[in-house]
Amino acid sequence: MTKEKKFITCDGNEAAAHISYMFSEVAAIYPITPSSTMAEHVDEWAAAGRKNIFGETVLVQEMQSEGGAAGAVHGSLQAGALTTTYTASQGLLLMIPNMYKIAGELLPCVFHVSARTLASHALCIFGDHQDVMSCRQTGFAMLCEGS
Repeated sequence: MTKEKKFITCDGNEAAAHISYMFSEVAAIYPITPSSTMAEHVDEWAAAGRKNIFGETVLVQEMQSEGGAAGAVHGSLQAGALTTTYTASQGLLLMIPNMYKIAGELLPCVFHVSARTLASHALCIFGDHQDVMSCRQTGFAMLCEGS
C-alpha cells in the first residue's frame, strides 16, 4: 500500500509557518512586515483547531509589541513550552535583550526572521540582512535559507 504524497506551492513564509506550527506549543506573535504572514497562518490554523505533531493545538498569543512578544517567548520557555515567534527589522532589534537571556539560559527556541533593512530615517521595506547581523553577538545559532 503506497501513500500518496501531497505537495503544495508556497512562499518561504508559509513554509516556515508550516514547520513552526508542527513543532511548537506556543507562538507569541506581533505582526511586522514582511514576517506577518507567518504569524497570520499560525493564528488561522490554531483558530481552526489544527493539531501539531504532539496532538495539540498551538497556543497563539498576540502581544502589544515586539518586545512583549520576546518577553512572552522567554516566560513560556521558562515554563517548559516549546515556543516560537516571527519578526523582522526593528522588531528583531527590540527582541535582542531577551535573546541574550534566552541564549544565556540555554533555552531552546526559534525566532523566524524575514530579513529586512533597518529603517534609519524613513520607512524601508527592502530585503537585506542588517537586522539579522545585528544579533550575531547574542549567542543564538543562526540558520539561513533563501528561496
